[in-house]
Amino acid sequence: MPSTTSEFDLITRYFARPTPQAVLGPGDDCALLAPAPGMELAITTDMLVSGTHFLPDTDPCQLGWKTLAVNLSDLAAMGAKPRWVVLAGSLPDADETWIAAFADGFFACARRYRVDLVGGDTTRGPLNLCVTALGEVPAGAALHRAGAHSGDDLWVSGQPGLAALGLAHLQGRTQLPEKLAARCLAALQKPTPRIELGLALLNRKLAHAAIDISDGLLADLGHLAKGSGLDAEVFQPRLPLLPVGAEPLLARRCQLAGGDDYELLFAAPPGKRHELAELAAQLDLPLWRIARMVDGPGEVHLLDENGQTLSISHKGFDHFAQDQD
Repeated sequence: MPSTTSEFDLITRYFARPTPQAVLGPGDDCALLAPAPGMELAITTDMLVSGTHFLPDTDPCQLGWKTLAVNLSDLAAMGAKPRWVVLAGSLPDADETWIAAFADGFFACARRYRVDLVGGDTTRGPLNLCVTALGEVPAGAALHRAGAHSGDDLWVSGQPGLAALGLAHLQGRTQLPEKLAARCLAALQKPTPRIELGLALLNRKLAHAAIDISDGLLADLGHLAKGSGLDAEVFQPRLPLLPVGAEPLLARRCQLAGGDDYELLFAAPPGKRHELAELAAQLDLPLWRIARMVDGPGEVHLLDENGQTLSISHKGFDHFAQDQD
């Protein structure tokens, strides 16, 4: 029997929440927002498509969290404080059990990072979710991909590669031990946007440039290198330790090119190493110094323990590239 629930009923029932940070929230033709004095708006949008960004049977509560978290990760990379989001989605049908669970996950993430949902849209169609996130950053201070200096260290947070290992496990391309599988699936399905790290890098003037890792460490490092007009030399022995229990070659490929990590990769002057070590301890978050920026046309080089260049066959995900697994 077809659902008699209207689009507006769904919005009111599951997505109408208080918006204390907005001048005017949902319910009118537009939301009204007022940035704090001296602040610029950082705005980003990401689309999550069923079958491309998540498996069709993904738990809706976890999907709700991830839908918001991946957008907040972009704000983190700029050193911006999250403030508001807009959610649009197409749904195959008005399955209220699914929608309620999705909303629970979405608003759990919104509460954790103090974000207001101020508007959006719904329609019937293939499952597709799109968030636009807005944050604030002091005028002229945002971190950019193009800001790295020659001689900078390159750092990465957390444990890149776990999400891709989790996906490989779900797809039957590998079989992980139970505890490692749980850890990798958590990284895939409920990523942590590194908001506190991004704010600290900007507010403490620790970094010259930053980017979040969504398409793969080497691919996103390539964007930073190209934007800054410098080469990046990645030292394989300095990469985070591979997780015990995973097949080493697959784990290394996931680490370098897997994507979906939402960790931060950032360039910082060597003189900030001590402060960054202190920050890692304060945040209880591993920070790994894996590379350096050098003069060059904007390429990425992977070096072994002897400083010899290793070949790179796969750098990351591209939606329009051929022959990706």
